[in-house]
Amino acid sequence: MINFETAAPVKLKGFGKGFWITLDPSHSEEVLISEIEKLFKKLKHLAVNADVVLDVGEAKGHEELIQRIKLYLTKHFELGIVSTSPIKRSVPTERIRQRDLSKGWNQHRSDVLMLRGRVRSGQKINAKKHLVITGDVNPGAELIAGGDVIVLGKLSGKVHAGFPDKEDAIVFALAFNPSHVKIGPISASGSEDGAGSSPEFASVEKNKIIVRDYMKASPFRRMPWPEAI
Repeated sequence: MINFETAAPVKLKGFGKGFWITLDPSHSEEVLISEIEKLFKKLKHLAVNADVVLDVGEAKGHEELIQRIKLYLTKHFELGIVSTSPIKRSVPTERIRQRDLSKGWNQHRSDVLMLRGRVRSGQKINAKKHLVITGDVNPGAELIAGGDVIVLGKLSGKVHAGFPDKEDAIVFALAFNPSHVKIGPISASGSEDGAGSSPEFASVEKNKIIVRDYMKASPFRRMPWPEAI
């Protein structure tokens, strides 16, 4: 995922099988197109056949600008479907909750899926290999990854690392409190004592899942050099 500062005229993030582009229409069309061109040159082959959604947030009256930028993208880049975001309307809290529950991520393009933000109850996230989340994972959420699961926040809910049978994967969290942990084919119920006071990780030892203090055990120190994942 690529994220930019709030003040940037163009912000881009991963969305489904493509990208979500947020435009600030207070900038000129030339500036917006220039920034878009820079971003897609960095993406290179990742943008080929990718679907793109254009969004101007709450701004109104910019339909012609969006259409011109849409035509520019279609003409100059080998993209999939280029569409505009639906008009944002105020919706009841329950409808927002149901909408959020229906959102999940299925990652295919890269070996690592990285997400920023809270994973809510009822959401399910699948990663082909490693999964990194910078945010909390709420109770009732479910994480599944072919490799390691790294949560830079509080981990609750269910987690399955090393899916389906990779026993050398680990599950790490700054605050470790999942309701259920599975690594490869080995599973264990979570603790009801709450998250510990220091970062912890779970791994398989002697056919059992063991949770240890990350700083004391240092699970990656056996690796003499960094490895590309």
